[in-house]
Amino acid sequence: MSRRAEVERSTRETQIKVAIDLDGTGAARVSTPLPFLSHMLDQIARHGLFDLEVEAAGDVEIDGHHTTEDLGIVLGQAVRQALGDRVGIRRYGSQTLPMDEALATAALDLSGRPYFVWRVPLPKAKIGTWDTELAEVFFEAFARSAQCNLHLVLHSGENLHHIVEVTFKAFARALRIATERDPRVLGVPSTKGSLD
Repeated sequence: MSRRAEVERSTRETQIKVAIDLDGTGAARVSTPLPFLSHMLDQIARHGLFDLEVEAAGDVEIDGHHTTEDLGIVLGQAVRQALGDRVGIRRYGSQTLPMDEALATAALDLSGRPYFVWRVPLPKAKIGTWDTELAEVFFEAFARSAQCNLHLVLHSGENLHHIVEVTFKAFARALRIATERDPRVLGVPSTKGSLD
């Protein structure tokens, strides 16, 4: 049974198209007007082993906020659709990863209830043309639209590139674990009988 979804969102600010296969090999075709964000989306595909296609355009002449937030929204919707009824999934996933001096944890629950915690203190700065504060915007939008609990915590780090990148990598690995099918799980992993 295919666990693939494609979602499009078009507004006066952005035009976003995302396709994801949860049972992929980590292949990515990503095109956004924000090179660092494109790099982070590549990390999600590679470390989550998702096949991911992204086409995004947006009003980046203003700033990258709308494009980043809408990508989080559309990716979250695509993951939610690809999961279908969530029968047989692990549901929970967490991962702590290092990247040189940076260490971050991502933990998530595909519960059907959106909740977001961000404990990754970052100064207002840019990585390339991308504002560091947009990392929080992206993940909050994802949690809201995927309807999951998502906690991101930084344990150590000084280099902004490393901090943001390891956060995306930890998220990708946690999402991979949570979306995986577990042959021991019969039905939906909830005593309620549904995840919504």
